[in-house]
Amino acid sequence: MSYRKVNYEDVEEVSSAMHFLSDPLETEQVGVTVARCDPGWNSKPHDHTDNDHEEIYVLIEGAATVVVDDEPVEMEAGDALWIPPSSTRQIRNDDQESAFVLVSAPSIADDDGDDGEWSLSGFAG
Repeated sequence: MSYRKVNYEDVEEVSSAMHFLSDPLETEQVGVTVARCDPGWNSKPHDHTDNDHEEIYVLIEGAATVVVDDEPVEMEAGDALWIPPSSTRQIRNDDQESAFVLVSAPSIADDDGDDGEWSLSGFAG
């Protein structure tokens, strides 16, 4: 089989919100987490300096605040936020439920002479 499939609801919830999908999907270079945050839920402040992972937080439902290096960033459904590895980040959920897809991966170094462009082949409709 050339693919793996998992439903996040079938993955054990951690910290009463997080569904870590990388292990069941057996990913090699990318981390994917679904965070379904109850009203008033806050994640622990953390960074990814040790593993050099940049992250993108995509809010797919609700509204929430992501605090990046002590700066609150208000987010609403559809917003995406890039966070560098060394920045401290924390999700703070207000009075409504929110849902995020969190994507992390090692920072891309431009060591191979690549022009830094992502290939879009295969995405055209």
